[in-house]
Amino acid sequence: MAWYRNMYVCECGTKWEDEWSCACDDECPICGASDYSPIDSEDLSVLVERDESGRTQISYSDPSAGHRPDYRFLAEVENKGLATLLTQVAFDLAHPR
Repeated sequence: MAWYRNMYVCECGTKWEDEWSCACDDECPICGASDYSPIDSEDLSVLVERDESGRTQISYSDPSAGHRPDYRFLAEVENKGLATLLTQVAFDLAHPR
């Protein structure tokens, strides 16, 4: 399932982040005002991590995940071009059409 970190700002000045499977509206955790849309969202559906040796590990949040991401390992590669291609594959796996 796609996974996002959503950033919000309330009229009371409170700033907060929440992670969810969509860019959904949220309620201010301080004053309780509701229906705040994210001011920004970061797609966390695909994790790309490079280690000291230059290898790239790619994982994606499986579409069967429920209320939190369920990251599945896809590949570990050295080639940057292949890492870019596999990152797109992972994105497609996390966002089925």
